[in-house]
Amino acid sequence: MSSRQLNLLRCAGLLCIPLLCVAMEVLLRQPGPGLALAQMRAPLTDRALKQVDSGFLAQPPNAPAAHASSLVAMPEDSSALLTAAWFAGEREGAPDVQIAAAQWDKKTQQWSAPRTILNRHSVSGQLGFGIRRLGNPVLWVDAEKRLHVFVVATGFGGWATGRILHMRQNSRTHQLDDLSFEPMRVLPLSWVWNISYLVRGAPLPLQDGGMVLPVYFEIGIKFPMALRFDKNGAFQSMVRISRRGDVLQPSLLTMSPTHWLALMRSHDLDGQVGVASTHDAGVHWSDEPDLGLINPDTSVAALSIDAKHHVLALNTSPRARNQLDLYQVTGPTTAGTKWDLSTPLAGAPVGEFSYPSLAWAGEDLWVSYTDNRRQIAWRRFAWQPVQTEAKQ
Repeated sequence: MSSRQLNLLRCAGLLCIPLLCVAMEVLLRQPGPGLALAQMRAPLTDRALKQVDSGFLAQPPNAPAAHASSLVAMPEDSSALLTAAWFAGEREGAPDVQIAAAQWDKKTQQWSAPRTILNRHSVSGQLGFGIRRLGNPVLWVDAEKRLHVFVVATGFGGWATGRILHMRQNSRTHQLDDLSFEPMRVLPLSWVWNISYLVRGAPLPLQDGGMVLPVYFEIGIKFPMALRFDKNGAFQSMVRISRRGDVLQPSLLTMSPTHWLALMRSHDLDGQVGVASTHDAGVHWSDEPDLGLINPDTSVAALSIDAKHHVLALNTSPRARNQLDLYQVTGPTTAGTKWDLSTPLAGAPVGEFSYPSLAWAGEDLWVSYTDNRRQIAWRRFAWQPVQTEAKQ
């Protein structure tokens, strides 16, 4: 067979991958009866966000680039209030990229020095096959208070050949110096070597101690999926969130225990935030009109603080990532609800401020994001009573 014929076969195979992945939906393990969310926080009184602290996470040595941070609140008995993870190295996709982490110490009220918690060499040795790159860590704490890391691992072909690795804490404590992980598995999401499924958004906790993890497919076409895990982190099922082929990186909001929204990055540079909804705790999803906020093909992060208060971090400058803002909505929320600007997070005529992550910890809202691909910035917001004018 000639080299030209081999190249044609390779191209045909790549074109078939999206078709196979769409076709396999017929045989996907569907979620069982909807599981309600974990106990939702009682609605707060009317309050406004006010920044009380900010800064940058320190980088590991010899790591001039940083991207794709993830935040998670730690258990009450942990010495850390919050753990942050991100990928750090020479540049995105470089062979030296590792997953770094830092923790906000309750006693010192400061971030710890960073530490590498995962690298491709150690993970390859544990799994028994080669990994070229790591990226997009997502953190979760299970019902047994163990920390989990879901991370994208690639082979030849870049992000399009990414697979989602599931790592679980095997150390006795959550302390950063002691923290270590063992592989649970490569998530079984595709007939074609499980490739081109990636993770970015934070998990949604469920009443039984499990969670829903938003992921997405990204080769040829782009679409979001929701994966269910039990309280120990065992993979149970998957379902497609949107029928569109141009949305990815879903972030989940909770209107009620069974009514959720997925807000999604649009692959179109002129696009807006995509929306899908479910009214049966994620068993069935349907597409909704776009949110009406600019989304120049970049990641968004949404968080429900309670059933009444919701926040959304996203880039709002057309066709660029040089403006990152925090939006807020209060009251009954639907796909068509108008969001209001709460506060600008970062902005400059030239630069990149992107890939935000949100977490609620210590009765405060925490935000992290990539600052010019060189470091991870963070901000802390307190909820303060709304000031009303006294009657004359």
